[in-house]
Amino acid sequence: MSRTDRFARGLAASAASVDREGHVKAPRPHKEQLEVTVAGPGREEAVKTVHVGLGAWLNNQKARRAKLTPGQLAKLAEQGVEWA
Repeated sequence: MSRTDRFARGLAASAASVDREGHVKAPRPHKEQLEVTVAGPGREEAVKTVHVGLGAWLNNQKARRAKLTPGQLAKLAEQGVEWA
């Protein structure tokens, strides 16, 4: 999985948390459950449930915020991330 894909998955987990909780704050051990569509062996699509380490992902984004693009920072700010 590419860095861009991991950022997109973390952002989707963050959006799901904001929709449910009304804020983006998550403790480091928090795992957010997401349903993602994956391609199967015969190119058929299947829905798979994954657990994204949202708290760890948010901490990592904050620690590495100098390396985030302006677009990535803007997407985080749209979700209410204070440091973005």
